Amino acid sequence: MTPAHKRRRAATDAPLDPTDMGSLSASQRMRAFKEDQRIQRSERQRWVDSLPWLPDDFQIEAMDALEAGTSLLVAAPTGAGKTVVGEFATHLALSRGGRAFYTTPIKALSNQKFADLRKRFGENSVGLLTGDTAINADAPVVVMTTEVLRNMIYAGADLTALTHVVLDEVHYLADRFRGPVWEEVIIHLPAHVDVVALSATVSNAEEFGAWIDEVRGSCSIIVSEKRPVPLYQHMMVGDRLFDLYAPSRTDQGPSSRLNPHLLAAVSTVGRARGARNAVRETRATTLLTLDRAGLLPAIVFIFSRQGCEDAVRQVLASGTVLTSRAEGARIRAIVDEVIASIDPHDHAALNLSTWARALERGIAAHHAGLLPAMKEAVEQLFTRGLVKVVFATETLALGINMPARTVVIEALRKWNGATHAPLSAGEYTQLSGRAGRRGIDVEGHAVVLHKGSVAPEEVAALASRRTYPLVSAFRPTYNMVVNLLSHSSRAATREVLETSFAQFQADGAVVHLARQAREAQARLADLDSRLECEAGDAREYFWLREELARLQKESQRQRRFAGREEARRALASVRPGDVVRYRSGRRINHALVCEVGRTAQDRVSVRILGTDGRWHHLGAEDITGWMGVVGRIRLPGAAAIRRSRERAALGDELRMLVRSGTLAPSTSPESGSDAEVELLATRLRNHPVHRCPERESHAGAGHAWARQKRELEHLLGAIDGRTNSVAKEFDRVCAVLDSLGFLDGEDVTDAGEILTHVFGERDLVVVEALRGGAFDGLEAADLAALASCFVHESRGEVDQSASAPKGLNPALRQAWRQARAAWSRVTAAEAEAHSQLSPPPEHGLMNATAAWARGASLTTALDECELQGGDFVRWMRQVMDLLDQLRRVGDPVLAARTRQARDLLARGVVSWSKL
Repeated sequence: MTPAHKRRRAATDAPLDPTDMGSLSASQRMRAFKEDQRIQRSERQRWVDSLPWLPDDFQIEAMDALEAGTSLLVAAPTGAGKTVVGEFATHLALSRGGRAFYTTPIKALSNQKFADLRKRFGENSVGLLTGDTAINADAPVVVMTTEVLRNMIYAGADLTALTHVVLDEVHYLADRFRGPVWEEVIIHLPAHVDVVALSATVSNAEEFGAWIDEVRGSCSIIVSEKRPVPLYQHMMVGDRLFDLYAPSRTDQGPSSRLNPHLLAAVSTVGRARGARNAVRETRATTLLTLDRAGLLPAIVFIFSRQGCEDAVRQVLASGTVLTSRAEGARIRAIVDEVIASIDPHDHAALNLSTWARALERGIAAHHAGLLPAMKEAVEQLFTRGLVKVVFATETLALGINMPARTVVIEALRKWNGATHAPLSAGEYTQLSGRAGRRGIDVEGHAVVLHKGSVAPEEVAALASRRTYPLVSAFRPTYNMVVNLLSHSSRAATREVLETSFAQFQADGAVVHLARQAREAQARLADLDSRLECEAGDAREYFWLREELARLQKESQRQRRFAGREEARRALASVRPGDVVRYRSGRRINHALVCEVGRTAQDRVSVRILGTDGRWHHLGAEDITGWMGVVGRIRLPGAAAIRRSRERAALGDELRMLVRSGTLAPSTSPESGSDAEVELLATRLRNHPVHRCPERESHAGAGHAWARQKRELEHLLGAIDGRTNSVAKEFDRVCAVLDSLGFLDGEDVTDAGEILTHVFGERDLVVVEALRGGAFDGLEAADLAALASCFVHESRGEVDQSASAPKGLNPALRQAWRQARAAWSRVTAAEAEAHSQLSPPPEHGLMNATAAWARGASLTTALDECELQGGDFVRWMRQVMDLLDQLRRVGDPVLAARTRQARDLLARGVVSWSKL
């Protein structure tokens, strides 16, 4: 195999200049002349001559590598112009009479790239494939999502004429859900195809490129760390904007020294904290400060959709206007076109009047909760320079072409689905990388708000580390395995999967872990030599002590978990009028249950009156450990309880009842004992070393030995887990498929053949439900509703109960039970094989999907599912995608009904798409 080539432009790499012949020797002049002739005849030069600007060095090097016939990895900052290299690859394919596929991670990027390439190569030369859209699919250049290409490979599509595949935004490979698709494509593309991987700056580009070289046979690695537009870092304290760094004394740009004026301002705010005149940044003052400094347009990143909407409302309320009358009129023309495409009955639910008014003032939000039509309008207006500020979630940083002069980051912490975690250097780089428009701005600006707590040192630590590692998220899926086994044996498939980037990284980590294990073994031997006791085996004794401490912590954790589960069950059983006692943190609280309801997602919603006489909402997350019903209070009518006087009287009655001591006792599950812990404690007390008078003098060395032994076991376990880790997971997946009848030895069964057409997080559950009859006899609208439970993923706490939501008809209720039964069969097989469990079906979208399929308005559908308009559209398109998959499984009756179900969904805002 050809070794991977790593290229970083340096002064010594500069080619000889044929125009400077006087300073060259005769041999150098001849070499320069020949090199110039080669360049002039190259396809790269013809391409460069067609460009209205001169490419950067890294772009030239990348194009030369492509013309030389190698695969390629280009890692460069956002906005550096990586896509020019991808476009040259398509030009190269066309010039040689071949085909090129240009892939992107999401449909929005595919649509954008489709429009760009049509302008460059002509409408007849470029096609589009995004799952639900097919335009000119046989064109020599086809833009598609990466999943579409993966499916073409598995379907055995004819790729003989294909010469180049561009994998744009290849750093998506680290995405937990979509990432494996990139590895599948890189591994399984025919050997004659050159791969062009375009990535944001990553710290392990050489490692990733070495892997591509190994599986593709060649790979040139082009790394550029230079931003085309310099980026300057700032902080805003109150309404004052400060440079993050002090000016350089050598006029070479900012230094690495923090700005003393910024430090002084932050210190002043710190001393004034709590005072009435303490300074705080508001969104309106932030925009006005940026406007005065000439730093608009700006993207303000806020890590919540509601935060983005609140920001728009706050700026509107302040009376801020960032546009002229002429700009407002141009904006209104585009806004009116979008509004006209949306059913008037849905305008209020989508709050279109506020959206339009904000846009006319140059202000907008951008997040996944917006309808696609609204989002695309914002993108279009911002790109044209008409919208001056966009309050956006971080999803905007993932490839959409919306650069700004300035990026504002409101906070350096965000919710990651489990906790509020600090931004990583990579996330900060992605966000700030949007600042600075090439060809428009001389420089870009990143601004972090102080907000009374963000330290300049914290910002500097993120800003100074501009790279992050690319970590594989690859793992064998059921769909992947049956597709591979349809054309190969288990042994050969296992070998192919072991060529994944995941295994490549794991093998590299094993070397490091093995060194750590050797060091741990040496430390353990040293401690072992110093641990002796005449009473008995001190090693065994202190190992028991460590194990007991570990089990006690684990037992406590399990009791807390059991307490939360018990709290959920108790919460589901309360009735209005119940007096409850519950623990929240360290407090024991009493409350009166006044209202009990259920959300559309079938979660219990309890409204309580506290001893403070105020309304509160009580959820399982508010209860720590336990809750119980300890009494009753007679409630007045629903209308009366809403009056403050009535609530105050009930609060008084509740407080008197609590003080009276007549409430029933409540027990906590934490009072129980753990048999395993008790057994280990008994063994410890009976151990001879326990009675040794010198026992505690051994304790330091003993516990050190036990901890070192555990560390060594952990390292050895990690080594074992990483060695052949992908192949081991493949074996577990095969075991599940074997037990459920999708595989029969080396052969894919008829059920397995159906599974080759279905992919997603619940692929096996879907096909098992299909085999179990869940989809049989359903009318089209109900079939669509059932399909929704296999794609929907709740943003909040998932209700995994088997009970169906209210409002389902008998046929759909039965189908839901069959879907749950299929999931139970799958997870039982997964547990037996020690494989990762498939997520359960979720019914939170079923009523809304059925309503939409039956012709309900968007407003009615949204009332059924507690979603925002854009989320609803996104989920409906995913349901349509699953219906398309089911249409291809080979059952003509099912194909007809799924097609009908899909057509019922594809209307109004769900079908609206702009190319």
